Amino acid sequence: MSTAAPSGAETAPAPPSPSDTGSPSVPAAAATTPVPSRTRRRALDWRLRFGILCLVWGFSFLFIKVGTQAYAPLQVTFGRLAFGTAVLVAVLVAKRARLPRSARTWGHLTVAAFFLNALPFSLFAYAELTIPSTLAGICNASSPLWGMALSLVALSEDRPTRRRVAGLGLGFLGVLTVLGAWQGFSGTDPTGTAMALGASLSYPIGWIYVRRTLAGAKESNVALSGTQMLLATAQVGVVTALFTSAPASYPVVPLLAVLALGVLGTGFAFLLQYGLVAEVGPTTAQMVTYFVPVIATTAGVALLGEQLSWNTPVGALIVLAGAALTQSRPRHTTPRRPA
Repeated sequence: MSTAAPSGAETAPAPPSPSDTGSPSVPAAAATTPVPSRTRRRALDWRLRFGILCLVWGFSFLFIKVGTQAYAPLQVTFGRLAFGTAVLVAVLVAKRARLPRSARTWGHLTVAAFFLNALPFSLFAYAELTIPSTLAGICNASSPLWGMALSLVALSEDRPTRRRVAGLGLGFLGVLTVLGAWQGFSGTDPTGTAMALGASLSYPIGWIYVRRTLAGAKESNVALSGTQMLLATAQVGVVTALFTSAPASYPVVPLLAVLALGVLGTGFAFLLQYGLVAEVGPTTAQMVTYFVPVIATTAGVALLGEQLSWNTPVGALIVLAGAALTQSRPRHTTPRRPA
C-alpha cells in the first residue's frame, strides 16, 4: 500500500509519524509527502476511491492465500513485486520522471525496500501457509501499534501521552484476544502468527529509517517509489532464484491471484492512495488501515470458507480501537482574550 504526493512536488514539510501509516506496502516516498493546498478535481469522488482502495488491500490477503496454494511464498512475493513494479515503471515513463542519481539515495532506498516491501511481503506469504488469511489481515492491523511503540523510543519528537499509552495497552490486549491467550494460544500456528506480526512490525521500522534518512529528498515521490519497488523486486528475485526452483506448472487461478496482488494490490493501490493523500491528506487516507481487516476477514470466511471463532472479530475490534487511540490527537482549545 502506498502514499505519495504529485510528482511535481519536489520539496516536503516534516513527514508524518510512522504511527500514522498503517499501510502494508507503502513506498518510502510517503515520508516526504506534502499536502498541497489546492488539488485538481478528479473524475471519481475521493470517497469512492477510498472504498476501492479498502477493497483492493482487504482482498490482498486472500490473493496471497490463493497464490501460495500453487507457488512458493518467495515466488508469490516476487510476482507481486514484479507486476506492481511494472505499473509504476509505466507511470514513470508516462511522466518522464527521472530515477534518483545520488548513490546515497539509492543506498537508503535499498534499506527502505527491504523493510517496507521485500521482508513484510515475504513474511506474509510464508505466514499464510499455516494461518488463515483472516488472521493475517488482523495481524496487519497491529502495524500502527508497533509504529507508535517504536516512535516513542526512536523519535524524540513523539512524546508519550496517557492517550497513546492507553491505546498501546488496549491494542496489544486485542492481539492477545485474537490469539486466544487464555487457551494457551491453541488453534493458531505460533510460527505463522509470529511471521505475520513480524511483517506488521517491519513497516514502522522502515518508516523510522525513512523518516531519518529520506525526509529531505529532492526527487519526485513517483521516482522514489518506483526506485524502491525496483530494488525490492531485485532483492526478492535474487533470493527466489537461489532458494526455489521454477514451477512445474502454472495453474491459472493462483497465477491470476498473484497478478491481481501485484497489479491491483501493489501498483494500482499505490496510485490510488497517491491521489488520496494529495487530495484529502494523510490523516484521512490512512484510515484505510481500519477497514482492511474487516474486508480481509469477510473475504476469507465467505470465499475461502475459513473458520472464525468469536475471539477473532472481538479481538480485531479491540486492536483497531487501540490503534485509533494511539493516533488520535487531543483537541487544542483557543485561549480566551483577556477583557
